Amino acid sequence: MILKKIGFIGLGLIGGSIAKKIKTNHPDCEIIATAHRENTIKKAYEIGLITNNVLLPLTAFCDCDMIFLCAPVEKNIAYLSELKDIIKPGCIITDVGSTKSQIHKEVIALHLEENFIGGHPMTGSEKTGISNANEYLLENAYYIITPTGQTSEKQLQDFYQLVKELGSLPLVLDYETHDYATASISHLPHMIAYALVNLVKDIDDEKETMKTIAAGGFKDITRIASSSPVMWENICMTNKEQLLKLMDMYIDSLKELRNDIHESKSQALIDKFQSAKDYRDSIAVSGVKSQNRVHEIFLDLVDEAGGIAIIASILAFKGISIKNIGIVHNREFEEGVLHIEFYDENALELAILLLQEKNYIIYRR
Repeated sequence: MILKKIGFIGLGLIGGSIAKKIKTNHPDCEIIATAHRENTIKKAYEIGLITNNVLLPLTAFCDCDMIFLCAPVEKNIAYLSELKDIIKPGCIITDVGSTKSQIHKEVIALHLEENFIGGHPMTGSEKTGISNANEYLLENAYYIITPTGQTSEKQLQDFYQLVKELGSLPLVLDYETHDYATASISHLPHMIAYALVNLVKDIDDEKETMKTIAAGGFKDITRIASSSPVMWENICMTNKEQLLKLMDMYIDSLKELRNDIHESKSQALIDKFQSAKDYRDSIAVSGVKSQNRVHEIFLDLVDEAGGIAIIASILAFKGISIKNIGIVHNREFEEGVLHIEFYDENALELAILLLQEKNYIIYRR
């Protein structure tokens, strides 16, 4: 795929990080962008990322080889009808939204299937904006690709290769499978976290006893409730069908668990807990939790030969033992590509000091 000019509609954390990586890989490629705030465009221009220093009308994207839609999902959908009669033949429009069904249905309705390939880079953090974008954000993160029924094999292979150049792990899915899977492993857990936090807030006493002693399991399961309310409203509205289906299934599962407790079915409870434990323990990396506090850090890491070995050597030289180490491939709403777990608090704190001295960026949960 020859990319002479790429456009970004939205240039926040994800869009900015993709643009930076493309600029590194293809320095001769012209990148233009527009965004919600003109200050975003000025910052991107000042660092040499894009060639325009003012907000652009969509007509300015008429000669782009590829256009990334990096706004909230519902806004991305709205942009499609405006872009339809603007783009040149062969231009590929892609998005980075975390839900896919609605945008694909709009693509079908607008007869844009030959020009659209859906995308979902599973990375990000609580930090937002172009100031926090970096070209390593997508390293070793899953990047789900959702082609249309009219995406050619060449278009798919070219886009697949572009995703690999970003440092990501491409995974091709149809859009309905994508939405069902992400509703299960991301959207439903967020709904559970929001509901649980609100429940505890509503039943807490005047002394805020529950808030005071909240720790361990409660903090682990509810950390994601600190995510953007506006973003999650958007996700709920654009993946409503799949999310409601899974919420009903979860409610049924919770009712069954409640019934086992009510009727004192000890073996049924043990079987359910053991099944959940076995499955959870089988999930690779990022934190097989125990009843004890987990001493872990996450850090950015350039995907290069010997990167992990260098870190291990730095720690080993000071006698620090590593309990668990590995790459975090799904970093949506997370930070750091490498996860390291230690045996105790002292080792954790010393490791942080040593790695920060070597200019590694450390994230703590």
